[in-house]
Amino acid sequence: LKDLGRLCDVFYIGGTKCGALFGEAVVIPDPELIPHFFTMIKQHGALLAKGRIAGVQFDVLFTDGLYEHIGEPALKAADRVREALAEHGYETCYGSPTNQVFVVVKNEVLEPLAEKVVYAYVEPKGDDETVIRFCSSWATTDEDTDALLQLLAENA
Repeated sequence: LKDLGRLCDVFYIGGTKCGALFGEAVVIPDPELIPHFFTMIKQHGALLAKGRIAGVQFDVLFTDGLYEHIGEPALKAADRVREALAEHGYETCYGSPTNQVFVVVKNEVLEPLAEKVVYAYVEPKGDDETVIRFCSSWATTDEDTDALLQLLAENA
């Protein structure tokens, strides 16, 4: 985080995929780069009146290295999904090294998948395929991942 603060003008820290109830922290290491930022945000209704409450979550996440480790299960689950997709001949997109997995599926698979798992629609790919996104989190279990892998194998 110190390097991010030194190398970036603005960055954000996600919270929900790491166990926070809600929110992201926007970090501006040098507030002089964006004069009146908080005033503009407040005028547009995007600044929480009780923002300290949201901040408590991040305080806990940054205690004892929790933030650095809490996402490890999500990354491991996403890697397992990427490996299984490759084994079953699925095409992945965007080369994401994160907890997000973007995959191309045939359109006829979309509805059966939606009945059993949650995914995000990304974009169509041609006339008969669609790019979708699976996203793991700190709470993704091996059983969750196994169930998705089985479902994907059945629909390969």
